[in-house]
Amino acid sequence: MATTALVDDYILTLDGKAPGTITGYSRALQAFTGWLAERPGSSGDFEPSQFTRTAVQTYLTELEAEGYSPSYRILVKSALSGFARWLIEDQELLRRNPTRGLQIEAQPLLAPRVLDEDQRYVLKTLVERDGSARSATLFALGYYAGCRVSDASWLLMTNIHLNDRSGWIRVGYKGNKSREIDLAKPARQALKAYLESDERKDGSEYAFTSQRGPRLTEAGIHHWFRQLKAEAKKDEWALIEPLSYHDLRHDFAHRTRALGWSLEEIAYYLGHITKRGTPAVQTTVRYTQASREQIKRKLKAMTSL
Repeated sequence: MATTALVDDYILTLDGKAPGTITGYSRALQAFTGWLAERPGSSGDFEPSQFTRTAVQTYLTELEAEGYSPSYRILVKSALSGFARWLIEDQELLRRNPTRGLQIEAQPLLAPRVLDEDQRYVLKTLVERDGSARSATLFALGYYAGCRVSDASWLLMTNIHLNDRSGWIRVGYKGNKSREIDLAKPARQALKAYLESDERKDGSEYAFTSQRGPRLTEAGIHHWFRQLKAEAKKDEWALIEPLSYHDLRHDFAHRTRALGWSLEEIAYYLGHITKRGTPAVQTTVRYTQASREQIKRKLKAMTSL
């Protein structure tokens, strides 16, 4: 993806911000400047004169259409706004801030969903009907391992460790908080089958590849989930229409709770370890860290759910 000396120089001015923020801003600016360099009238590289309100508004609209969340689009706007101020005040290459006045509507707060048995049945049936090894694996990582969309999208080949009897992965791209999780048998088998199939492009450092690039993006996974649901029959669609990939993760937490996992174990596995006293899995609960070994033993019960 294209990057510019101006972006690199601006990122160096952010040394007072948190490392995760710097990484997020850097990636957002690289993506935007690469996109802008391909617009009509561009020379093929980023030009401050092309950094207009129309460009920013068009880019944010495209991100929304591709399924990116309001929180990510707010991060992008913040990165662009800071970059614009630096171009104005320090470099004198821009006259006005093109992000000023642009509004991004907050995502409505929806109650997380616990799937019922019919919804679980329909989703599993759709995955089986699809027949794709990639579909089976994306579903398994959400349903049997509680992975976030970003966990799957940014999963590196070097962070996958599988053998015939066990397996674990390192995930946690979001917020730069990585964690190592052992995989239940269905997730392990699905991932192994996908990696050994011809559905994955060779040469990428990421597990899930795309025809458009080396990595299947978060928007790509949301699109895949929508396409999976679109194959449902009329009575099936009525059951799964409101569901999102995130609901697989939330349902995983409730199913493990029903199997006897403690809140501490669920929080540890899902990466909800926070500062002492900060609410995570349940707002009224404060917990201590569980161990990976005790969770590994309980994963065997996930096979049939």
